Amino acid sequence: MSRTFADIGNSIGTIIDFFYPPFRKYMTLQFFKYGLVGTANLFFDWFLYFIIYNFVLQYRMLNLGVVTLSSHIATMTIKIPIVLMSGFLLQKYVTFSYSKLRGRVQLFRYSTVFFANLVINYLGLKILVDGLDFWPTPSNMIISVVTIYISYLSQKYYTFKTLTNDTMELNTDTIPRQFHT
Repeated sequence: MSRTFADIGNSIGTIIDFFYPPFRKYMTLQFFKYGLVGTANLFFDWFLYFIIYNFVLQYRMLNLGVVTLSSHIATMTIKIPIVLMSGFLLQKYVTFSYSKLRGRVQLFRYSTVFFANLVINYLGLKILVDGLDFWPTPSNMIISVVTIYISYLSQKYYTFKTLTNDTMELNTDTIPRQFHT
């Protein structure tokens, strides 16, 4: 299964590599990949949030028997496992494919960062939606932008950190020859 993910990641990486040259002066290939992969996952997150909130829950609270979740918090709770795994797989196999850490270590670290961002998301939604009466979907988008910055630094220096290379430079053997500097 991991071979399939690696092959898909390599294919996505090759497509991203094709669009990289005009941006070479402004950012590293790793940052470029992180930006594109992260943006794709962010749009997927927003799309899931919109679909679940509007069509699955239909703006209603979710009664779990013991506790009742407001519709915007229930939506966030439902989308968590899906977005967690899609983001992890994309970052692991596209952006940080050179990391030699074991997959379970990466997943644990990624989950730690993810859940820290989840706390920020939860508090942000409570403040914006419940406290300031903003609409839930735009509130989710605003909070997402804040957590993007936190996530990049955390993924680079913690989740996919290698033991031998703290600067996280890319292994040029995995980059097509025409993109070498």
